[in-house]
Amino acid sequence: MKMGLNGACSLILLHCLLTCVTLSSGLFAKSFRRPNIVLILTDDLDIAIGGLSPLTKTKKLIGDAGISFTNAFVASPLCCPSRASILTGKYPHNHHVINNTLEGNCSSRAWQKSEEAHTFPALLRTYGGYQTFFAGKYLNQYGHSEAGGVEHVPPGWNYWVGLEKNSKYYNYTLSVNGKPEEHGADYSKDYLTDVLANRSLDFLQYKSNYQPFFMMVSIPAPHSPWTAAPQYQNSFNTTKAPRDPNFNVHGKDKHWLIRQAKTPMTNSSVQFLDDAFRKRWRTLLSVDDLVEKIVKSLEVRSELDNTYIFFTSDNGYHTGQFSLPLDKRQLYEFDIKVPLMVRGPNIKPNQTSQMLVANVDLGPTMLDIAGYNVNNTQMDGMSFLPIMEGRVNSWRTDILVEYEGEGSNVSDPACPLLGPGVSECFPDCVCEDSYNNTYACVRTVAASSNLQYCEFDDNEVFVEVYNVTADPYQLTNIAKSIDQEVLEKMNHRLMMLQSCSGQSCRTPGVYDSRYKFDPRQ
Repeated sequence: MKMGLNGACSLILLHCLLTCVTLSSGLFAKSFRRPNIVLILTDDLDIAIGGLSPLTKTKKLIGDAGISFTNAFVASPLCCPSRASILTGKYPHNHHVINNTLEGNCSSRAWQKSEEAHTFPALLRTYGGYQTFFAGKYLNQYGHSEAGGVEHVPPGWNYWVGLEKNSKYYNYTLSVNGKPEEHGADYSKDYLTDVLANRSLDFLQYKSNYQPFFMMVSIPAPHSPWTAAPQYQNSFNTTKAPRDPNFNVHGKDKHWLIRQAKTPMTNSSVQFLDDAFRKRWRTLLSVDDLVEKIVKSLEVRSELDNTYIFFTSDNGYHTGQFSLPLDKRQLYEFDIKVPLMVRGPNIKPNQTSQMLVANVDLGPTMLDIAGYNVNNTQMDGMSFLPIMEGRVNSWRTDILVEYEGEGSNVSDPACPLLGPGVSECFPDCVCEDSYNNTYACVRTVAASSNLQYCEFDDNEVFVEVYNVTADPYQLTNIAKSIDQEVLEKMNHRLMMLQSCSGQSCRTPGVYDSRYKFDPRQ
């Protein structure tokens, strides 16, 4: 089941040969020594509710061979804002992608004009001399007719295989270097996870061997519609969503959107989410195969030892936590925490790090690997390469999480009592989002504190605070019992982070010994 690169292969080969011929000997040597970088990005893969369990080969080939981060978070628990943060190294308030719609700046003309030329892949290509390859889901509205269609190829990519719009497994359109390529429903040639694996292997075969490369493989799994490959459709038949302490319980002290969930859930809702949970895991078995193929190909080509491989997700997920059936978008650990595993040169195997990292750090880290000074960018994140190489004594203690809720202007006819302003509603009128599900959080991980502080932009100015060490399932909101001085400091820190940019996003947090608090500010 080998996918051809059509005419693009020869174009890439020609481009690379021409590049190599014109390189000076000095730059040639420098480029040759630079490590290669691979980023494998999944879609909606959690870590809190067992998302890594089906990925046995991935854990062995990347996690066991390198470092696993236990405190990796996203800047926003939704596909498009999170992916924009990965690409730009910026928090949502700086890249201005607020949701998955064109109006919310997802792959819009404004995004293309203001941000695309400054993404870390563009910098790797322009200043680092990297060959760059993209395959898979880019941003949810990519390919929209009002944003250039599939003819638009974002700057920074030598070779582009971009999925039109959102995750699918069959019956989709790819933009292959700006030309549409239609796919149907034949597993042998159309199953998207396998297509992405094969296109990646083709790139590894046809790329130049005289330049370092960056490869980003953005997989649809385990996003809905959860279509498994035929050979995996009967896997995990007895598996159920985990019955953790926050499963199917009422979030009585939480934001109204959580309080409106019906507890206990109906039997049909529980059956639905268990079924979805199984289907999600089945799609991941093909991801596990993809990772194995890429690692083995690098090994056969004697390139594995000089290649960093990152494996992560754009957001977490929930299935029944606080009686919310299925989604992301909430401020809790299950939605904002993601897997992050990295292997590569100078990373010792079998490491685990509790250091606090965020997806805004991925770009700065990869630029650092390439030898590019992150201070020359406007990125908010910071390189965690020193952590991976064991060169860190002190590290940041907090990051920002932002989300802007969405709701319909009209009431759902099936749920008239809810009124307008809600969205993502299930048949039993439990809604996963609303206009005023708009919040910002300071997520702190320090030696003395593992704390989450969140404020909602609603009429209540509702506050949620969790001591994640004592209460890992976030059952008890301690906003009304915590020390008032801590609340003041966290409120101050949150306001500062919500207006930060670049270096100011990396200043000491409340639980950092270097932190300075001035109540008059």
